[in-house]
Amino acid sequence: MKNKLDDLNNHLFAQLERLSDEDITGEKLLEEVTRAKSITGVSKTIIENAQLVLNASKYVDEHESRNINISRMIDTHGD
Repeated sequence: MKNKLDDLNNHLFAQLERLSDEDITGEKLLEEVTRAKSITGVSKTIIENAQLVLNASKYVDEHESRNINISRMIDTHGD
């Protein structure tokens, strides 16, 4: 499964739509609020990870002339 930040954005907007549904009340609303908090927590971690990869990629690009050994996860020049 290859998820992208666009997919995350779509999930976040879908959750916002569920929270905005005025027909949802009571227990169902509490479930959606709990789900939203979970999604927010995971989303923040995904975004932080993406920022780390971006920063690492910028670093590698800036220091391309040096022979830098980076891990496969950070290697954005592969695949």
